Amino acid sequence: MKPIWTELKPLLLHLTLFSFVINLLYLVPALFMLQVFDRVLPTNSRETLWVLLLGVGSALVILFVLDYVRLRLQNLLGNIVDERLSPPVVHAVVAAAARSPLNARPDAMRDVATLRGLFSANGLTALMDAPWIVVYVGVIALFHPALGWGAAVAATLMLALAWLNDRMNRKMLDAVQKETRQASRYVEGSLRNAEVLQAMGMTERLLGRWRKQQDEALALQGSTSSASVSFSAASRFLRQAVQVMMMSIGAYLVLTQAASAGVMIATTVLLGRALQPVEQIVGSWRVLNEARSAYRRLRDLCEHFGKAEPRMSLPRPVGHLRVDGVSFRPPGMEKLLLSGVSLHLAAGEALAIIGPSGAGKSTLARLLTGIWPPTIGSIRLDGTELSTWSRPELGPWIGYVPQDVELFDGTVADNIGRLEQPDAEAVITAARRANAHDMIVQLPNGYDTPIGDGGTRLSPGQRQRIALARAMHGDVRLLVLDEPNASLDSEGEIALARALSGMRAEGVTSIVVTHRPSLIAHVDKILILEGGHVKQFGPAAEVMRSMQKVAQAALVERAA
Repeated sequence: MKPIWTELKPLLLHLTLFSFVINLLYLVPALFMLQVFDRVLPTNSRETLWVLLLGVGSALVILFVLDYVRLRLQNLLGNIVDERLSPPVVHAVVAAAARSPLNARPDAMRDVATLRGLFSANGLTALMDAPWIVVYVGVIALFHPALGWGAAVAATLMLALAWLNDRMNRKMLDAVQKETRQASRYVEGSLRNAEVLQAMGMTERLLGRWRKQQDEALALQGSTSSASVSFSAASRFLRQAVQVMMMSIGAYLVLTQAASAGVMIATTVLLGRALQPVEQIVGSWRVLNEARSAYRRLRDLCEHFGKAEPRMSLPRPVGHLRVDGVSFRPPGMEKLLLSGVSLHLAAGEALAIIGPSGAGKSTLARLLTGIWPPTIGSIRLDGTELSTWSRPELGPWIGYVPQDVELFDGTVADNIGRLEQPDAEAVITAARRANAHDMIVQLPNGYDTPIGDGGTRLSPGQRQRIALARAMHGDVRLLVLDEPNASLDSEGEIALARALSGMRAEGVTSIVVTHRPSLIAHVDKILILEGGHVKQFGPAAEVMRSMQKVAQAALVERAA
Protein backbone atom coordinates (compact mmCIF):
# COMPACT_ATOMS: atom_id res chain seq x y z
CA MET A 1 0.00 0.00 0.00
CA LYS A 2 2.88 2.42 0.73
CA PRO A 3 4.18 2.58 -2.88
CA ILE A 4 0.67 3.43 -4.04
CA TRP A 5 0.42 6.33 -1.58
CA THR A 6 3.87 7.49 -2.70
CA GLU A 7 2.57 7.65 -6.27
CA LEU A 8 -0.68 9.32 -5.25
CA LYS A 9 0.86 12.02 -3.05
CA PRO A 10 1.89 14.39 -5.90
CA LEU A 11 -1.55 14.13 -7.48
CA LEU A 12 -3.24 14.68 -4.12
CA LEU A 13 -1.06 17.77 -3.62
CA HIS A 14 -2.21 19.06 -6.99
CA LEU A 15 -5.79 18.29 -6.03
CA THR A 16 -5.29 20.23 -2.80
CA LEU A 17 -3.82 23.15 -4.77
CA PHE A 18 -6.82 23.19 -7.09
CA SER A 19 -9.12 23.12 -4.06
CA PHE A 20 -7.18 26.06 -2.59
CA VAL A 21 -7.65 28.22 -5.70
CA ILE A 22 -11.27 27.10 -6.17
CA ASN A 23 -12.18 28.07 -2.64
CA LEU A 24 -10.47 31.44 -3.10
CA LEU A 25 -12.56 32.01 -6.21
CA TYR A 26 -15.73 31.13 -4.27
CA LEU A 27 -15.12 34.36 -2.35
CA VAL A 28 -15.69 36.35 -5.54
CA PRO A 29 -19.55 36.06 -5.74
CA ALA A 30 -19.85 37.24 -2.12
CA LEU A 31 -17.54 40.18 -2.75
CA PHE A 32 -19.47 40.95 -5.95
CA MET A 33 -22.74 41.16 -4.01
CA LEU A 34 -21.06 43.31 -1.37
CA GLN A 35 -19.89 45.78 -4.04
CA VAL A 36 -23.23 45.78 -5.86
CA PHE A 37 -25.24 46.60 -2.73
CA ASP A 38 -22.71 49.00 -1.18
CA ARG A 39 -21.23 50.74 -4.24
CA VAL A 40 -23.25 50.18 -7.41
CA LEU A 41 -26.77 50.73 -6.13
CA PRO A 42 -26.05 53.80 -3.91
CA THR A 43 -24.08 55.54 -6.70
CA ASN A 44 -26.16 54.24 -9.63
CA SER A 45 -22.85 53.54 -11.42
CA ARG A 46 -23.36 51.36 -14.49
CA GLU A 47 -19.67 51.46 -15.37
CA THR A 48 -18.77 49.98 -12.01
CA LEU A 49 -21.37 47.25 -12.53
CA TRP A 50 -19.92 46.36 -15.94
CA VAL A 51 -16.38 46.22 -14.54
CA LEU A 52 -17.56 44.03 -11.66
CA LEU A 53 -19.44 41.75 -14.08
CA LEU A 54 -16.32 41.41 -16.23
CA GLY A 55 -14.21 40.51 -13.22
CA VAL A 56 -16.76 38.07 -11.81
CA GLY A 57 -17.28 36.50 -15.24
CA SER A 58 -13.54 35.91 -15.63
CA ALA A 59 -13.34 34.43 -12.13
CA LEU A 60 -16.29 32.10 -12.82
CA VAL A 61 -14.72 30.89 -16.08
CA ILE A 62 -11.48 30.09 -14.25
CA LEU A 63 -13.54 28.43 -11.51
CA PHE A 64 -15.31 26.29 -14.12
CA VAL A 65 -12.03 25.21 -15.73
CA LEU A 66 -10.35 24.40 -12.40
CA ASP A 67 -13.38 22.53 -11.12
CA TYR A 68 -13.46 20.48 -14.35
CA VAL A 69 -9.74 19.73 -14.07
CA ARG A 70 -10.17 18.77 -10.41
CA LEU A 71 -12.95 16.31 -11.29
CA ARG A 72 -10.81 14.81 -14.05
CA LEU A 73 -7.92 14.52 -11.62
CA GLN A 74 -10.21 12.73 -9.17
CA ASN A 75 -11.11 10.18 -11.85
CA LEU A 76 -7.42 9.77 -12.67
CA LEU A 77 -6.67 9.08 -9.01
CA GLY A 78 -9.44 6.47 -8.95
CA ASN A 79 -8.05 4.75 -12.05
CA ILE A 80 -4.53 4.71 -10.57
CA VAL A 81 -5.86 3.13 -7.38
CA ASP A 82 -7.65 0.47 -9.43
CA GLU A 83 -4.69 -0.26 -11.72
CA ARG A 84 -2.11 -0.41 -8.92
CA LEU A 85 -4.19 -2.27 -6.35
CA SER A 86 -5.99 -4.83 -8.51
CA PRO A 87 -2.96 -7.00 -9.46
CA PRO A 88 -1.51 -7.39 -5.93
CA VAL A 89 -4.99 -7.85 -4.46
CA VAL A 90 -5.80 -10.61 -6.96
CA HIS A 91 -2.48 -12.32 -6.10
CA ALA A 92 -3.25 -11.94 -2.39
CA VAL A 93 -6.79 -13.28 -2.79
CA VAL A 94 -5.56 -16.31 -4.74
CA ALA A 95 -2.81 -16.97 -2.18
CA ALA A 96 -5.24 -16.65 0.72
CA ALA A 97 -7.83 -18.93 -0.91
CA ALA A 98 -5.17 -21.51 -1.84
CA ARG A 99 -3.82 -21.68 1.70
CA SER A 100 -7.18 -21.65 3.42
CA PRO A 101 -10.49 -21.65 1.51
CA LEU A 102 -12.24 -20.61 4.74
CA ASN A 103 -10.23 -17.37 4.71
CA ALA A 104 -10.89 -16.62 1.04
CA ARG A 105 -11.64 -12.97 0.31
CA PRO A 106 -13.66 -12.87 -2.94
CA ASP A 107 -15.06 -9.47 -1.92
CA ALA A 108 -11.58 -7.88 -1.91
CA MET A 109 -12.09 -6.66 -5.48
CA ARG A 110 -15.26 -4.92 -4.34
CA ASP A 111 -13.12 -3.19 -1.72
CA VAL A 112 -10.85 -1.96 -4.52
CA ALA A 113 -13.91 -0.65 -6.38
CA THR A 114 -15.05 1.08 -3.18
CA LEU A 115 -11.71 2.87 -2.85
CA ARG A 116 -11.80 3.83 -6.53
CA GLY A 117 -15.31 5.23 -6.10
CA LEU A 118 -14.15 7.38 -3.19
CA PHE A 119 -12.04 9.48 -5.52
CA SER A 120 -15.01 10.27 -7.75
CA ALA A 121 -17.39 11.06 -4.89
CA ASN A 122 -18.26 14.39 -3.34
CA GLY A 123 -16.95 13.20 0.00
CA LEU A 124 -13.27 13.59 -1.00
CA THR A 125 -13.66 17.18 -2.21
CA ALA A 126 -15.79 17.92 0.84
CA LEU A 127 -12.92 16.76 3.09
CA MET A 128 -10.54 19.08 1.25
CA ASP A 129 -13.00 21.99 1.37
CA ALA A 130 -13.90 21.55 5.05
CA PRO A 131 -10.78 23.32 6.44
CA TRP A 132 -11.85 26.43 4.54
CA ILE A 133 -14.60 26.94 7.10
CA VAL A 134 -12.00 28.73 9.20
CA VAL A 135 -11.13 31.07 6.31
CA TYR A 136 -14.76 31.86 5.52
CA VAL A 137 -15.58 32.49 9.18
CA GLY A 138 -12.52 34.75 9.40
CA VAL A 139 -13.67 36.80 6.40
CA ILE A 140 -17.16 37.09 7.90
CA ALA A 141 -15.62 38.27 11.19
CA LEU A 142 -13.87 41.06 9.25
CA PHE A 143 -17.28 42.37 8.26
CA HIS A 144 -18.48 42.47 11.87
CA PRO A 145 -17.47 40.58 15.06
CA ALA A 146 -21.10 39.64 15.82
CA LEU A 147 -21.41 37.99 12.41
CA GLY A 148 -18.09 36.25 12.99
CA TRP A 149 -19.23 34.84 16.31
CA GLY A 150 -22.52 33.68 14.77
CA ALA A 151 -20.68 31.99 11.91
CA ALA A 152 -18.25 30.33 14.34
CA VAL A 153 -21.11 28.94 16.43
CA ALA A 154 -22.87 27.69 13.30
CA ALA A 155 -19.72 26.00 11.98
CA THR A 156 -19.04 24.42 15.38
CA LEU A 157 -22.58 22.99 15.51
CA MET A 158 -22.26 21.50 12.01
CA LEU A 159 -18.84 19.99 12.77
CA ALA A 160 -20.17 18.59 16.07
CA LEU A 161 -23.03 17.02 14.13
CA ALA A 162 -20.57 15.38 11.71
CA TRP A 163 -18.43 14.10 14.62
CA LEU A 164 -21.50 12.73 16.41
CA ASN A 165 -22.59 11.03 13.19
CA ASP A 166 -19.22 9.29 13.02
CA ARG A 167 -19.26 8.22 16.67
CA MET A 168 -22.77 6.79 16.52
CA ASN A 169 -22.75 5.16 13.07
CA ARG A 170 -19.21 3.84 12.58
CA LYS A 171 -19.67 0.58 14.50
CA MET A 172 -23.16 0.03 13.11
CA LEU A 173 -21.96 0.54 9.53
CA ASP A 174 -19.10 -1.94 10.06
CA ALA A 175 -21.55 -4.46 11.50
CA VAL A 176 -23.94 -4.00 8.56
CA GLN A 177 -21.14 -4.56 6.05
CA LYS A 178 -19.99 -7.69 7.88
CA GLU A 179 -23.49 -9.21 8.10
CA THR A 180 -24.25 -8.41 4.46
CA ARG A 181 -21.02 -10.00 3.26
CA GLN A 182 -21.67 -13.13 5.32
CA ALA A 183 -25.19 -13.50 3.89
CA SER A 184 -23.88 -13.09 0.33
CA ARG A 185 -21.07 -15.59 0.88
CA TYR A 186 -23.51 -18.12 2.33
CA VAL A 187 -25.69 -18.06 -0.78
CA GLU A 188 -22.72 -18.04 -3.19
CA GLY A 189 -21.14 -20.99 -1.40
CA SER A 190 -24.41 -22.92 -1.26
CA LEU A 191 -25.03 -22.53 -5.00
CA ARG A 192 -22.03 -24.77 -5.63
CA ASN A 193 -24.21 -27.58 -4.24
CA ALA A 194 -27.24 -26.65 -6.33
CA GLU A 195 -27.74 -30.23 -7.54
CA VAL A 196 -27.87 -31.54 -3.97
CA LEU A 197 -30.26 -28.77 -2.92
CA GLN A 198 -32.62 -29.48 -5.80
CA ALA A 199 -32.44 -33.27 -5.66
CA MET A 200 -33.06 -33.52 -1.91
CA GLY A 201 -35.54 -30.67 -1.62
CA MET A 202 -33.29 -28.57 0.61
CA THR A 203 -33.88 -25.23 -1.12
CA GLU A 204 -36.50 -24.02 1.34
CA ARG A 205 -34.24 -24.80 4.29
CA LEU A 206 -31.38 -22.94 2.57
CA LEU A 207 -33.76 -20.03 2.01
CA GLY A 208 -34.73 -20.08 5.67
CA ARG A 209 -31.11 -19.90 6.84
CA TRP A 210 -30.35 -17.13 4.36
CA ARG A 211 -33.43 -15.18 5.46
CA LYS A 212 -32.30 -15.42 9.05
CA GLN A 213 -28.90 -13.93 8.19
CA GLN A 214 -30.49 -11.38 5.87
CA ASP A 215 -33.01 -10.32 8.52
CA GLU A 216 -30.18 -9.67 10.97
CA ALA A 217 -28.38 -7.57 8.35
CA LEU A 218 -31.59 -5.71 7.45
CA ALA A 219 -32.32 -4.98 11.11
CA LEU A 220 -28.88 -3.42 11.53
CA GLN A 221 -29.19 -1.64 8.21
CA GLY A 222 -32.58 -0.24 9.19
CA SER A 223 -31.15 1.22 12.39
CA THR A 224 -28.13 2.62 10.54
CA SER A 225 -30.27 4.07 7.73
CA SER A 226 -32.60 5.71 10.24
CA ALA A 227 -29.64 7.26 12.03
CA SER A 228 -28.02 8.40 8.77
CA VAL A 229 -31.27 9.89 7.47
CA SER A 230 -31.80 11.63 10.81
CA PHE A 231 -28.33 13.18 10.72
CA SER A 232 -28.71 14.23 7.09
CA ALA A 233 -32.08 15.82 7.79
CA ALA A 234 -30.71 17.46 10.93
CA SER A 235 -27.74 18.89 9.01
CA ARG A 236 -30.03 20.35 6.32
CA PHE A 237 -32.38 21.79 8.95
CA LEU A 238 -29.47 23.24 10.94
CA ARG A 239 -27.98 24.80 7.82
CA GLN A 240 -31.24 26.51 6.91
CA ALA A 241 -31.79 27.62 10.49
CA VAL A 242 -28.26 29.01 10.67
CA GLN A 243 -28.75 30.97 7.46
CA VAL A 244 -31.98 32.44 8.83
CA MET A 245 -30.18 33.31 12.06
CA MET A 246 -27.29 34.97 10.22
CA MET A 247 -29.70 36.88 8.00
CA SER A 248 -31.51 38.08 11.10
CA ILE A 249 -28.27 39.21 12.74
CA GLY A 250 -27.28 40.97 9.54
CA ALA A 251 -30.66 42.65 9.26
CA TYR A 252 -30.43 43.82 12.85
CA LEU A 253 -26.97 45.28 12.19
CA VAL A 254 -28.31 47.05 9.11
CA LEU A 255 -31.23 48.48 11.08
CA THR A 256 -28.84 49.75 13.75
CA GLN A 257 -26.52 51.02 10.99
CA ALA A 258 -23.71 48.83 12.29
CA ALA A 259 -23.37 47.12 8.89
CA SER A 260 -24.51 47.59 5.31
CA ALA A 261 -26.99 45.57 3.29
CA GLY A 262 -24.12 44.29 1.16
CA VAL A 263 -22.44 42.87 4.24
CA MET A 264 -25.65 41.08 5.19
CA ILE A 265 -26.00 39.45 1.74
CA ALA A 266 -22.30 38.63 1.41
CA THR A 267 -22.26 37.06 4.86
CA THR A 268 -25.20 34.81 3.98
CA VAL A 269 -23.53 33.64 0.77
CA LEU A 270 -20.18 33.00 2.46
CA LEU A 271 -21.72 31.08 5.33
CA GLY A 272 -23.70 28.90 2.94
CA ARG A 273 -20.49 28.08 1.09
CA ALA A 274 -18.65 27.43 4.36
CA LEU A 275 -21.26 24.98 5.64
CA GLN A 276 -21.78 23.14 2.35
CA PRO A 277 -18.72 20.82 2.74
CA VAL A 278 -19.81 19.81 6.25
CA GLU A 279 -23.28 18.95 4.97
CA GLN A 280 -21.72 16.95 2.12
CA ILE A 281 -19.55 15.06 4.60
CA VAL A 282 -22.61 14.16 6.67
CA GLY A 283 -24.46 13.08 3.52
CA SER A 284 -21.50 11.09 2.20
CA TRP A 285 -20.59 9.52 5.52
CA ARG A 286 -21.60 6.04 4.44
CA VAL A 287 -19.33 6.22 1.38
CA LEU A 288 -16.46 7.57 3.45
CA ASN A 289 -16.89 4.91 6.14
CA GLU A 290 -17.09 2.09 3.58
CA ALA A 291 -13.92 3.38 1.92
CA ARG A 292 -12.15 3.51 5.28
CA SER A 293 -13.21 -0.06 6.10
CA ALA A 294 -12.24 -1.25 2.62
CA TYR A 295 -8.79 0.33 2.97
CA ARG A 296 -8.29 -1.32 6.37
CA ARG A 297 -9.26 -4.77 5.02
CA LEU A 298 -7.04 -4.40 1.95
CA ARG A 299 -4.13 -3.25 4.08
CA ASP A 300 -4.46 -6.30 6.34
CA LEU A 301 -4.78 -8.61 3.33
CA CYS A 302 -1.71 -7.20 1.58
CA GLU A 303 0.35 -7.29 4.77
CA HIS A 304 -0.11 -11.06 4.92
CA PHE A 305 0.02 -11.98 1.23
CA GLY A 306 1.22 -8.99 -0.77
CA LYS A 307 4.94 -8.94 0.01
CA ALA A 308 6.60 -9.74 -3.31
CA GLU A 309 10.30 -9.09 -2.91
CA PRO A 310 12.36 -9.37 -6.11
CA ARG A 311 14.37 -12.57 -6.26
CA MET A 312 17.18 -13.76 -8.47
CA SER A 313 16.10 -16.05 -11.29
CA LEU A 314 17.04 -19.70 -10.81
CA PRO A 315 17.95 -22.14 -13.58
CA ARG A 316 15.56 -24.73 -14.95
CA PRO A 317 15.19 -27.49 -12.34
CA VAL A 318 16.09 -31.07 -13.13
CA GLY A 319 13.57 -32.53 -10.71
CA HIS A 320 15.48 -33.72 -7.61
CA LEU A 321 13.02 -33.50 -4.70
CA ARG A 322 13.98 -33.77 -1.03
CA VAL A 323 11.59 -33.49 1.92
CA ASP A 324 13.27 -33.31 5.35
CA GLY A 325 11.33 -33.56 8.62
CA VAL A 326 8.25 -31.73 7.36
CA SER A 327 5.44 -31.04 9.81
CA PHE A 328 2.40 -28.92 9.07
CA ARG A 329 -0.19 -27.23 11.23
CA PRO A 330 -2.85 -25.11 9.46
CA PRO A 331 -3.36 -21.59 10.81
CA GLY A 332 -5.80 -21.55 13.70
CA MET A 333 -5.42 -25.28 14.46
CA GLU A 334 -3.49 -26.93 17.27
CA LYS A 335 -3.27 -30.40 15.75
CA LEU A 336 -0.50 -31.28 13.32
CA LEU A 337 -1.84 -32.72 10.05
CA LEU A 338 1.63 -33.96 9.13
CA SER A 339 4.53 -34.80 11.43
CA GLY A 340 8.14 -35.63 10.57
CA VAL A 341 7.62 -36.54 6.91
CA SER A 342 10.85 -37.19 4.98
CA LEU A 343 11.41 -38.57 1.49
CA HIS A 344 13.81 -38.26 -1.44
CA LEU A 345 13.17 -38.62 -5.16
CA ALA A 346 15.77 -38.49 -7.90
CA ALA A 347 14.89 -36.72 -11.13
CA GLY A 348 12.49 -38.81 -13.19
CA GLU A 349 11.37 -41.08 -10.33
CA ALA A 350 7.68 -41.66 -9.63
CA LEU A 351 6.16 -41.86 -6.14
CA ALA A 352 2.76 -43.16 -5.06
CA ILE A 353 1.35 -41.79 -1.79
CA ILE A 354 -1.24 -44.08 -0.25
CA GLY A 355 -3.03 -44.34 3.06
CA PRO A 356 -6.47 -44.18 4.65
CA SER A 357 -8.74 -41.13 4.41
CA GLY A 358 -7.58 -38.28 6.62
CA ALA A 359 -3.99 -39.53 6.66
CA GLY A 360 -2.69 -36.21 5.25
CA LYS A 361 -2.10 -37.24 1.63
CA SER A 362 -3.72 -34.19 0.02
CA THR A 363 -2.03 -31.93 2.57
CA LEU A 364 1.37 -33.34 1.60
CA ALA A 365 0.53 -32.88 -2.10
CA ARG A 366 -0.20 -29.19 -1.52
CA LEU A 367 3.03 -28.78 0.40
CA LEU A 368 5.00 -30.39 -2.43
CA THR A 369 3.66 -27.81 -4.89
CA GLY A 370 4.55 -24.91 -2.58
CA ILE A 371 0.92 -23.82 -2.10
CA TRP A 372 1.41 -24.10 1.64
CA PRO A 373 4.74 -23.56 3.42
CA PRO A 374 5.64 -26.26 5.96
CA THR A 375 5.43 -25.34 9.63
CA ILE A 376 8.63 -27.27 10.36
CA GLY A 377 11.17 -28.77 7.99
CA SER A 378 12.12 -28.08 4.41
CA ILE A 379 11.05 -29.03 0.90
CA ARG A 380 13.78 -28.60 -1.70
CA LEU A 381 13.67 -28.81 -5.48
CA ASP A 382 17.18 -29.28 -6.87
CA GLY A 383 18.51 -28.29 -3.46
CA THR A 384 16.58 -24.99 -3.35
CA GLU A 385 13.75 -24.34 -0.90
CA LEU A 386 10.42 -24.05 -2.70
CA SER A 387 9.75 -20.81 -0.81
CA THR A 388 12.89 -19.33 -2.40
CA TRP A 389 11.48 -19.67 -5.90
CA SER A 390 9.51 -16.82 -7.41
CA ARG A 391 5.98 -18.10 -7.92
CA PRO A 392 5.70 -16.97 -11.57
CA GLU A 393 9.03 -18.75 -12.28
CA LEU A 394 8.24 -21.91 -10.32
CA GLY A 395 4.71 -22.35 -11.71
CA PRO A 396 5.69 -23.39 -15.27
CA TRP A 397 7.96 -26.15 -13.89
CA ILE A 398 5.11 -27.69 -11.85
CA GLY A 399 2.08 -29.65 -12.99
CA TYR A 400 -0.71 -30.11 -10.47
CA VAL A 401 -4.11 -31.81 -10.50
CA PRO A 402 -5.99 -31.22 -7.23
CA GLN A 403 -8.47 -33.68 -5.77
CA ASP A 404 -11.38 -31.39 -6.64
CA VAL A 405 -10.74 -30.48 -10.27
CA GLU A 406 -11.57 -26.89 -11.20
CA LEU A 407 -11.49 -25.57 -14.75
CA PHE A 408 -11.85 -21.98 -15.90
CA ASP A 409 -14.49 -20.43 -18.09
CA GLY A 410 -13.12 -20.49 -21.62
CA THR A 411 -12.21 -23.06 -24.24
CA VAL A 412 -10.47 -26.40 -23.81
CA ALA A 413 -7.34 -24.86 -25.35
CA ASP A 414 -7.45 -21.93 -22.91
CA ASN A 415 -7.46 -24.32 -19.96
CA ILE A 416 -4.76 -26.64 -21.24
CA GLY A 417 -2.61 -23.61 -22.13
CA ARG A 418 -2.88 -22.33 -18.53
CA LEU A 419 -4.86 -19.23 -19.60
CA GLU A 420 -2.05 -17.98 -21.85
CA GLN A 421 -2.61 -17.12 -25.50
CA PRO A 422 -3.00 -20.70 -26.78
CA ASP A 423 0.01 -22.09 -28.61
CA ALA A 424 -1.57 -24.78 -30.76
CA GLU A 425 1.52 -26.97 -30.89
CA ALA A 426 2.16 -26.80 -27.13
CA VAL A 427 -1.51 -27.43 -26.30
CA ILE A 428 -1.76 -30.45 -28.59
CA THR A 429 1.55 -31.82 -27.27
CA ALA A 430 0.23 -31.58 -23.70
CA ALA A 431 -3.01 -33.30 -24.70
CA ARG A 432 -1.08 -36.10 -26.37
CA ARG A 433 1.09 -36.48 -23.25
CA ALA A 434 -2.10 -36.95 -21.22
CA ASN A 435 -3.53 -39.28 -23.89
CA ALA A 436 -6.52 -36.93 -24.11
CA HIS A 437 -6.16 -35.76 -27.72
CA ASP A 438 -8.57 -38.31 -29.18
CA MET A 439 -11.16 -37.47 -26.52
CA ILE A 440 -10.83 -33.73 -27.12
CA VAL A 441 -11.15 -33.83 -30.92
CA GLN A 442 -14.47 -35.67 -30.48
CA LEU A 443 -15.94 -32.68 -28.61
CA PRO A 444 -18.34 -30.44 -30.62
CA ASN A 445 -15.64 -27.86 -31.48
CA GLY A 446 -12.56 -29.80 -30.49
CA TYR A 447 -9.99 -27.66 -28.70
CA ASP A 448 -12.18 -24.58 -29.25
CA THR A 449 -15.11 -26.06 -27.31
CA PRO A 450 -16.34 -23.66 -24.59
CA ILE A 451 -16.44 -25.57 -21.32
CA GLY A 452 -18.60 -23.14 -19.29
CA ASP A 453 -18.01 -21.86 -15.81
CA GLY A 454 -16.13 -24.53 -13.88
CA GLY A 455 -16.32 -26.95 -16.81
CA THR A 456 -20.06 -27.56 -16.40
CA ARG A 457 -20.44 -28.61 -20.05
CA LEU A 458 -18.08 -31.55 -19.58
CA SER A 459 -18.40 -34.80 -17.68
CA PRO A 460 -16.30 -35.27 -14.52
CA GLY A 461 -14.04 -37.70 -16.37
CA GLN A 462 -13.51 -35.25 -19.25
CA ARG A 463 -12.71 -32.46 -16.80
CA GLN A 464 -10.16 -34.66 -15.06
CA ARG A 465 -8.41 -35.59 -18.30
CA ILE A 466 -8.27 -31.94 -19.44
CA ALA A 467 -6.86 -30.99 -16.02
CA LEU A 468 -4.21 -33.68 -16.50
CA ALA A 469 -3.31 -32.21 -19.89
CA ARG A 470 -3.05 -28.77 -18.27
CA ALA A 471 -0.70 -30.18 -15.65
CA MET A 472 1.51 -31.65 -18.42
CA HIS A 473 1.64 -28.45 -20.47
CA GLY A 474 5.07 -27.01 -21.14
CA ASP A 475 8.41 -28.12 -19.74
CA VAL A 476 7.11 -29.63 -16.50
CA ARG A 477 9.73 -31.02 -14.14
CA LEU A 478 7.58 -31.90 -11.11
CA LEU A 479 4.15 -33.47 -11.54
CA VAL A 480 1.82 -33.79 -8.52
CA LEU A 481 -1.50 -35.60 -9.02
CA ASP A 482 -4.05 -35.91 -6.21
CA GLU A 483 -6.48 -38.76 -6.95
CA PRO A 484 -6.22 -38.16 -10.74
CA ASN A 485 -8.31 -41.23 -11.54
CA ALA A 486 -11.21 -40.57 -9.13
CA SER A 487 -13.67 -39.87 -12.00
CA LEU A 488 -12.07 -41.92 -14.77
CA ASP A 489 -13.49 -45.00 -16.42
CA SER A 490 -11.33 -47.97 -17.41
CA GLU A 491 -10.30 -46.31 -20.67
CA GLY A 492 -9.35 -43.14 -18.80
CA GLU A 493 -7.31 -45.12 -16.27
CA ILE A 494 -5.37 -46.82 -19.03
CA ALA A 495 -4.70 -43.42 -20.64
CA LEU A 496 -3.55 -42.03 -17.28
CA ALA A 497 -1.18 -44.98 -16.68
CA ARG A 498 0.34 -44.49 -20.13
CA ALA A 499 0.69 -40.75 -19.47
CA LEU A 500 2.58 -41.40 -16.23
CA SER A 501 4.90 -43.85 -17.96
CA GLY A 502 5.55 -41.28 -20.68
CA MET A 503 6.41 -38.57 -18.15
CA ARG A 504 8.83 -40.94 -16.38
CA ALA A 505 10.48 -41.58 -19.74
CA GLU A 506 10.88 -37.82 -20.21
CA GLY A 507 12.62 -37.56 -16.83
CA VAL A 508 9.75 -35.80 -15.05
CA THR A 509 9.54 -36.41 -11.30
CA SER A 510 5.99 -37.62 -10.63
CA ILE A 511 3.97 -37.91 -7.42
CA VAL A 512 0.51 -39.44 -7.44
CA VAL A 513 -1.92 -39.77 -4.54
CA THR A 514 -4.04 -42.84 -5.18
CA HIS A 515 -5.91 -45.79 -3.71
CA ARG A 516 -6.01 -47.87 -6.85
CA PRO A 517 -3.38 -50.54 -7.59
CA SER A 518 -3.49 -49.79 -11.35
CA LEU A 519 -1.29 -46.72 -10.85
CA ILE A 520 0.97 -48.22 -8.19
CA ALA A 521 2.42 -50.53 -10.81
CA HIS A 522 3.85 -47.50 -12.64
CA VAL A 523 5.86 -45.95 -9.79
CA ASP A 524 9.36 -46.39 -8.43
CA LYS A 525 8.65 -45.70 -4.76
CA ILE A 526 5.69 -45.85 -2.38
CA LEU A 527 4.99 -43.71 0.68
CA ILE A 528 2.39 -44.93 3.16
CA LEU A 529 0.88 -42.25 5.40
CA GLU A 530 -1.17 -42.96 8.49
CA GLY A 531 -2.35 -40.30 10.92
CA GLY A 532 0.01 -37.74 9.42
CA HIS A 533 3.08 -39.95 10.02
CA VAL A 534 5.16 -41.95 7.55
CA LYS A 535 4.35 -45.59 8.13
CA GLN A 536 6.58 -46.88 5.38
CA PHE A 537 8.66 -45.45 2.52
CA GLY A 538 10.88 -47.19 0.03
CA PRO A 539 11.12 -48.90 -3.36
CA ALA A 540 7.73 -49.96 -4.68
CA ALA A 541 8.56 -53.69 -4.80
CA GLU A 542 9.72 -53.76 -1.16
CA VAL A 543 6.74 -51.81 0.12
CA MET A 544 4.31 -53.97 -1.86
CA ARG A 545 5.86 -57.16 -0.43
CA SER A 546 5.60 -55.71 3.06
CA MET A 547 1.95 -54.79 2.47
CA GLN A 548 1.19 -58.27 1.22
CA LYS A 549 2.79 -59.82 4.33
CA VAL A 550 0.73 -57.55 6.57
CA ALA A 551 -2.45 -58.46 4.65
CA GLN A 552 -1.70 -62.18 4.86
CA ALA A 553 -1.00 -61.93 8.58
CA ALA A 554 -4.33 -60.14 9.05
CA LEU A 555 -6.14 -62.91 7.13
CA VAL A 556 -4.51 -65.60 9.25
CA GLU A 557 -5.45 -63.74 12.43
CA ARG A 558 -9.07 -63.42 11.30
CA ALA A 559 -9.20 -67.09 10.36
CA ALA A 560 -7.89 -68.02 13.77
